[in-house]
Amino acid sequence: MSAAIDHVLARAVEAGDVPNVAAIAADRDGLVYEGAAGPRAVGQDDPIGPDSMLRIASMTKMVATVAALQQSERGNLELDAPVDNYLPEFADLHVLEGFDGDTPKLRPAGARATVRQLITHTSGLSYWFWNSDIKRWGEVTDTPTVLAGQSSTFTAPLVADPGTRWEYGVNTDWLGRVVEAASGQSLDAYLDANVLGPLGMHHTTFLMTEEQRANSVPVHLRGEDGEWVATDVDWNQEPDWWSGGHGLYSTPRDYLAFQRMLLGGGALGDARILERTTVDAAFTNQIGSLDFPASISTADPQTTFGFDAGPGNKWGLGLLLNTVQEPGKRAAGSGAWAGIFNTHFWVDPSSGVTGAIYTQFLPFVEPRAMKMYADFEQALYASL
Repeated sequence: MSAAIDHVLARAVEAGDVPNVAAIAADRDGLVYEGAAGPRAVGQDDPIGPDSMLRIASMTKMVATVAALQQSERGNLELDAPVDNYLPEFADLHVLEGFDGDTPKLRPAGARATVRQLITHTSGLSYWFWNSDIKRWGEVTDTPTVLAGQSSTFTAPLVADPGTRWEYGVNTDWLGRVVEAASGQSLDAYLDANVLGPLGMHHTTFLMTEEQRANSVPVHLRGEDGEWVATDVDWNQEPDWWSGGHGLYSTPRDYLAFQRMLLGGGALGDARILERTTVDAAFTNQIGSLDFPASISTADPQTTFGFDAGPGNKWGLGLLLNTVQEPGKRAAGSGAWAGIFNTHFWVDPSSGVTGAIYTQFLPFVEPRAMKMYADFEQALYASL
């Protein structure tokens, strides 16, 4: 049945829907699918594959979240403690309520955000591409986006009081710094020693070697003629901090080990990364009566389309949770997330399946790429 999945990938590349694609999946026993289509870079002969290096962007978030959960298990971090207990400067953040001309209107926050709220994106922090106020704030204050890797990122205000709504933002960049404060290690060293190394993820890194970069997939954009063009789009290679929100490069095979650890209740082989009860909590609604927005409008069309997740979604510890099963797809209670360059993963504990699909282009959640993702998922479940 893998031929049907291969066809989904090849068709998307041949139609020009995506510049390239690699996909991978496993069950509790191991690998069940691996495939790819298209060149690593458009115009070249070198094919993309399961060992190609990719910018996994916000798929980094769950890795950093696991680090925080480890620190909680070890007694070094209290999830319900205020963030400013660990990073006092967080208390300086105010809530952006609009603008008086080009002057931001700010007021004190109505509550102290907790570490758990960083993990659940309910602290009030935001991203420029899905929030027009924070986009304008960056423009009028001449503050670059988080991708610039500059510490000025951490001066960005809240856009809502903590605990009042789900709002996607720089929460996990702050969380990575909380992990550093709790553990006494830099985030890169901590992850290497406690997550990536134990899982054998030796090609997952904040900075690629020259050899890894030669095997990396560049970010593609559409030219004026609508054809794909490989670019040198990347984030800062000398950042002021290691980004828990987006900073990792990885390969499909490497990240599959991380997915399988989550599918395995926190363990892969002899490596136990988290306790099963912690992983169970990650797949449980952590935002109460709040909802993941059914529809999110874009504030920056060059970066992303709007995202229509539909109703009935919640958020766990670092994971988007679906509460309804669509026919032929992942079961209710699955956890998922994605990266801005159109990489996606999900973990389905009920069915015992995890999958991921990767390409490298902007804008995010382009409808044709999302159709490919859905077609891949349906073909995978049909093959099992």
